[in-house]
Amino acid sequence: MTRTWQELEPRQRSALAWLAAVELVCTAVAAVDLARRPSSRIRGPKAAWWPAIFIQPIGAPVYLIWGRRRRG
Repeated sequence: MTRTWQELEPRQRSALAWLAAVELVCTAVAAVDLARRPSSRIRGPKAAWWPAIFIQPIGAPVYLIWGRRRRG
C-alpha cells in the first residue's frame, strides 16, 4: 500500500528524512572520491563507476566498499 508523505507518522517522516540525508552524503562522498582518485586505484573502469554510484540506494556504498583499491 502506497501512502503519501502526509499519511506517514512523524517518526516515519523523520526516519525517511535521515535515511535520505545519509544517502545523499554517501553519494556525494563517493562522487568526490571518484573524481579525485586516479584510475589505477579503482577496480574496473572509472567511466563505469560514474553511473553506478547514482543507483540508489546501493551504488555509492558498493563503490566505497568494493570499488576503491586500498594502498598496496
